[in-house]
Amino acid sequence: MKKSLLALCISTALCMAFSPAQAQQHSSVKHLAWSKNASIYEANIRQHSPEGSFKKFQDYLPTLKEMGVKIVWVMPINPIGEKNRKGGLGSYYAVRDYRGVNPEFGTADDFKQLVKAVHAQGMHIIIDWVANHTAWDHPWVQAHPDYYEKDAQGQFIPPVPDWADVISLEFANPALRKEMIEAMRFWLTEYDIDGFRCDVAAMVPTDFWNEARQELDKTKKVFMLAEAFETELHEQAFDMTYAWEHKNLFNDIAQGKKTVKDLDNYLNGDEKKYHPNAYRMLHITNHDLNSWEGTEFQRLGEATETFLVLSNLMKGMPLLYSGQEAGNTKALNFFDRDPIEWKAHPFKQIYTTLFQLKQSNQALWNGTAGGEMKRIKTGKDEQVFAFSREKGKNKVVAVFNLSAQAQSIDLPGTYTRGKLKNLFTQAPLPVTQKGGVQFELKPWEYSVFVK
Repeated sequence: MKKSLLALCISTALCMAFSPAQAQQHSSVKHLAWSKNASIYEANIRQHSPEGSFKKFQDYLPTLKEMGVKIVWVMPINPIGEKNRKGGLGSYYAVRDYRGVNPEFGTADDFKQLVKAVHAQGMHIIIDWVANHTAWDHPWVQAHPDYYEKDAQGQFIPPVPDWADVISLEFANPALRKEMIEAMRFWLTEYDIDGFRCDVAAMVPTDFWNEARQELDKTKKVFMLAEAFETELHEQAFDMTYAWEHKNLFNDIAQGKKTVKDLDNYLNGDEKKYHPNAYRMLHITNHDLNSWEGTEFQRLGEATETFLVLSNLMKGMPLLYSGQEAGNTKALNFFDRDPIEWKAHPFKQIYTTLFQLKQSNQALWNGTAGGEMKRIKTGKDEQVFAFSREKGKNKVVAVFNLSAQAQSIDLPGTYTRGKLKNLFTQAPLPVTQKGGVQFELKPWEYSVFVK
């Protein structure tokens, strides 16, 4: 997804999201067992190394495995259109061939080897799928012009005016739907991938996705991620959608525009409209945010680490975008080569600690497999966001100072019973004689305790 679409989706989410008609509390989606405690890594192959290749990224898989990543999402791997191309290399999302591999990244065999290597590490791999539009020079333009939307003059049209490098597909055409599903099935049968991240999924009819999920599952049970927020997508088609409003609130709180009270209102309101077992992807950056809205450090400032940790502990699946583990401070070029500058950074160990905790601590598992969030009142509920999650014998208690002022915290004994330890220092929880806990948090500081 490119800049103007991000603005379109966000404005739609803010202005139209979660009307009563959208509230859906039922779902027939059956999550794959391995996804219940998964975290996801977004792989930007072009920028991941100076080589920008599948082979070089394959060398990084043991690191991801060690960090605790379970799902590798690879940004679009298809050949990119040349007609009306943006930049020197073009947008990944201007697909010229749904069954081809972009030679920029390597060969078809290179990608097959990458899939096998991901599986050998005990991880799973999904690829980015761009169903809404194609490049201008996709073969369908000549062979099947009826697959495309046209204006009153019979001309092909971009889905958004700024997307001059792509043209819209017409999903009212049954032949297109069948061809699209078969193209998706091709990657299951020929490459053994595990699912799809579907670009601008809300711009494609939901009934197509419902049909696609049903058909694909007949070949191989898949994991489906929608770049969208609509609750109806969880009914039959998608395991996970984007938790955009969380990201918006994180930004606004960090910038002093909103407070914890606004986060509470959202969690107790609109977020409740999702099915309890719907996975929501939590993130503080991704390829769109990094390239078009600035890095997480620019948007979140001193609160960056705080919201990184929070996004890993709330109900949902955390996303790690290429370079975050290196503390990347560069807005990566979207249309040209701009390799990540890899360096040692504390974020790598923080992500490792959190991802490994998610795998082992059932309280943090996804959907109904994990524990619900229970807010802890501290008396400073516009500055402090404290909560517990508990499932089986596992428990997590987290306290976040989401303000630029120091805060004194008093946790009641109700939430501190048991042998809780500080997640990052392994120090035992220092309870008072009454069983509670008292401590100070500096501006944007946090404490996480686990059992």
